[in-house]
Amino acid sequence: MSSHPTIGGLEIRGPMNPGYAEILTPEACAFVAGLQEKFGPRRRELLAKRVERQAAIDAGHLPDFLPETASIRGGDWKVAPIPPDLLDRRTEITGPVDRKMAINALNSGAQCWMADFEDANSPTWENCLDGQINMRDAARLTIAYTSPEGKSYALKDKIAVIIARPRGWHMEEKHVLFQGQRLSASLFDWGLHFFHCAKALIARGSGPYYYLPKLESHLEARLWNDVFIHAQAALGLPHGTIRCTMLIETITGAFEAEEILYELREHASGLNCGRWDYMFSMVKKLRNRPGYMFPDRTLITMDVPFLKAYVTHVINVCHRHGAYAMGGMAAQIPIRHDPAANEAALAKVRADKTREVKAGHDGTWVAHPGLVKTALDAFGEHMKGPNQLHVIHPTKVTAADLLAPLHGPITEQGVRWNLHVGVRYLEAWLGGSGAEPIHHLMEDLATSEISRSQLWQWLKFGAKLADGRPVTAELYDQLLPLELAAIRSEYGDERYNSGHFKEAVELFMRMSKSPTFDEFLSLPAYELLP
Repeated sequence: MSSHPTIGGLEIRGPMNPGYAEILTPEACAFVAGLQEKFGPRRRELLAKRVERQAAIDAGHLPDFLPETASIRGGDWKVAPIPPDLLDRRTEITGPVDRKMAINALNSGAQCWMADFEDANSPTWENCLDGQINMRDAARLTIAYTSPEGKSYALKDKIAVIIARPRGWHMEEKHVLFQGQRLSASLFDWGLHFFHCAKALIARGSGPYYYLPKLESHLEARLWNDVFIHAQAALGLPHGTIRCTMLIETITGAFEAEEILYELREHASGLNCGRWDYMFSMVKKLRNRPGYMFPDRTLITMDVPFLKAYVTHVINVCHRHGAYAMGGMAAQIPIRHDPAANEAALAKVRADKTREVKAGHDGTWVAHPGLVKTALDAFGEHMKGPNQLHVIHPTKVTAADLLAPLHGPITEQGVRWNLHVGVRYLEAWLGGSGAEPIHHLMEDLATSEISRSQLWQWLKFGAKLADGRPVTAELYDQLLPLELAAIRSEYGDERYNSGHFKEAVELFMRMSKSPTFDEFLSLPAYELLP
């Protein structure tokens, strides 16, 4: 007999900290349990299809546009009309659902805030449940915070529109069981937010808006659409109340971008170019194909052919069907102690956002309030209206364009950077921080994913460094202590020794050297979280 409480059909294995009973109410838990019962089996079937698809890629069947959905790609259809408060999305700030950071993001001057339960959030039980409390209070406009030093934070009169991002279909919530099995983390995050926030958001003239991450097929999008239809009916809300933007951050998702938009067309407002995870997906999906051995990560810029094709494709898909094409993340953060370095960082952001607006994007992402003005200025100079739906490139992007190989040098510095950033971010994630500043960049989980997948691929194919040395597991073992020493020097002994470096190093290096590839770093890492 379990000693854990069962609420609304869900067995709660996480501690019931103060305030959690207001989120995990019998009604809310019953609603989420209903989602899991109805849609959980389909989710598991779709995850099995991902495995089958990877096996086909490994066997030589590269991703391609689906012949059976050609009529959708050639069809004359539109997404639902854009809600008034999503008409201008030129700058969106992203970040975790931490209470102070939430208030700062809402007050940042950005048009929207992508409130992240996913890659910028280390999914400890406390982070997820405290995040739900913060989202509820933000929806009600009652969120406030006083720091331990006594500084008060409160909402301004004009705040950003909230767009929440739940965890992806591959994740589960280990602290909540339904009929003895772990709950889908997507349904847990999304269901609690929708149940507690939808009506409050509608009452103040907004609505339940979402980003949907890590989609790999239109069938996964169809599952989300069916969840939305069911949930709106269950809460007595009109069909189409929910609006979502799907992240195209996998190579298979790119080939089905139009179909993904079509499946969610009654609830869709756009697609987003999730560039960092897209790079990870390219390495991951093509990891067993020697013609796709990628160079140093610093060489994989948005100007390389496969990424330029990806951007053009997403913009064309969106604008043909009346949806917004959102740009990617500017990860830089202000460097307050060094004005010259700060100016150089802002210049990089300005150049990146200028590239995006000139390409035809309708908006973009930044990771810090200090970058909002730079992004607004870049879009304001080149986009005079609220969007650029009229921009459709004459180029027809082909499968070969999306799969264009990228060759270049692999250097010792590239190996060291992957070891340094990969381990350092993972250590922070294991400590409960999902958005971590590293060398003046705000990093999220995609950083560690790209780093370890590149290290794995280089090792698998016996890559050679630019100076002729072979890439070996021994090389990784020689270089890692040098990077750890640099981190220790920066952190100091006390902070370093009290951290989670032992667990981070063991997991990161095991996954980087493993004969088989782990699909997601977050899955084994999650088991190490409390």
